[in-house]
Amino acid sequence: MSALTLADAPRVALAAVRLVNGGAALVLPRTLGHRLGIDPDANRAASYVLRLFGIRTVVIGLALVDKDPVVRANAVAVAAVVHASDAASAALAGLTGQLPRRAALTATAISSVNVALSLLARRAQIAAR
Repeated sequence: MSALTLADAPRVALAAVRLVNGGAALVLPRTLGHRLGIDPDANRAASYVLRLFGIRTVVIGLALVDKDPVVRANAVAVAAVVHASDAASAALAGLTGQLPRRAALTATAISSVNVALSLLARRAQIAAR
C-alpha cells in the first residue's frame, strides 16, 4: 500500500469512526445501549441487535482500510448508501419514539457525518482515476 495522502483522510476517518463505534457495539453492547437510552434489561434483544450492528460496522471499517485497493474502492462506493440508510433509520426511530430524542439526534448526527465523509472519500476516489 502506498503512503497515505490528504485525499485518503475522509476514507481513513470514516474507517476510524466505524471501527470505534462498531467495536463498542460488538464488545460493550450494554454500555452502548445505555448511552443510546436503551435499557438492556427491559429490552433484552438490544444487546443482540447492537452486536449485529457492531460486526457489520467493523467489517465495513476494515474494508475501508484494506490493503487491496479494489476492496477499499468497493467499500467507498457503497458507503454513502449505507450511511444515508443509517441516518434515515436513526431519524425515523427518533420521530416514532423508538429511540429517545437525544439518542436519535446523536445517532443521526454521527451517521450524517459519515455520509459527508463517505461522499468526500468517493470524490477523492473519482479524482484519483
